[in-house]
Amino acid sequence: MSTLEHASAGAQSQRELAQELAQDIANDQARAERAAAARRRKTGLQNLVIRLVSLAIFLSLWQIAAMNVDPVLFTSPLKVASAAVGMILSGELWNALWPSLVVLVIGLSLAIAFGTLLGLALARFRIMDVGLTVYITFLYSIPSVALVPLIVLWAGYETTAKVIILFLFGFFPMVINTYQGVKSVDVKLLEVGRAFRCSERQLWANIVLPGALPFIVTGIRLALGRGMIGMVLADLYTAISGIGYLIVRTASTFQVDKMFVPIVTLGLLGVTLTALLRVVEKRVAPWTAASQED
Repeated sequence: MSTLEHASAGAQSQRELAQELAQDIANDQARAERAAAARRRKTGLQNLVIRLVSLAIFLSLWQIAAMNVDPVLFTSPLKVASAAVGMILSGELWNALWPSLVVLVIGLSLAIAFGTLLGLALARFRIMDVGLTVYITFLYSIPSVALVPLIVLWAGYETTAKVIILFLFGFFPMVINTYQGVKSVDVKLLEVGRAFRCSERQLWANIVLPGALPFIVTGIRLALGRGMIGMVLADLYTAISGIGYLIVRTASTFQVDKMFVPIVTLGLLGVTLTALLRVVEKRVAPWTAASQED
């Protein structure tokens, strides 16, 4: 066999070894992915069982407590469920919930948009930071509840006042968290970006915003929780429509079972919106939720 034939055979053998090695690596990766998927399914099933057991215990304790309290002051989950079915079928619950949801969507959307933009601007421009941060801190230090009567006095009792109240409740968490997120970006990453001659737009698109995104998502969560409070508070002060008005009306007529229906609805709404936000977070920025397990 000639030298050329030996070299050709050796090259063929190396190619076969490389192919076998690549196949082994692919098989190992597939096994690792299957094992990870199995662990996720197992963890998800365990979490579901834990939550169901926790819910059963909570409802049982609630039912036992209701049996030992005056029904004028408290009620049981069975009566609340019965009242909820009646209010859903009659449309009473939806007619009260719909105006509040509209206000919640409008107010939170404005708060998230303007709060994020202002937080980015404060972190980007030193003049705005020095000139406006003290006013942001001043307004945030004032309890938003204290401003509600003044807002109602200026804007009246209609939807505009409710939107303004919701905006105030959600605006400041967005500003503060966005500002803190930008300021918390690792300076070394920015130096590396500048060393590679990245433009300002590239720095913000590839380093600053991805680094600040976990803080922005946290701000949205805080704004959502505070927005729910502002939504009910606005209804309580205006007392014209909405889920808060339904709570006041049923409480004033001592319909405790019907009063608990909108309260439980608000809790379920908060849980649902938070879960949806987590799904969106995993889609948009999976690295922010990589270490979190439901």
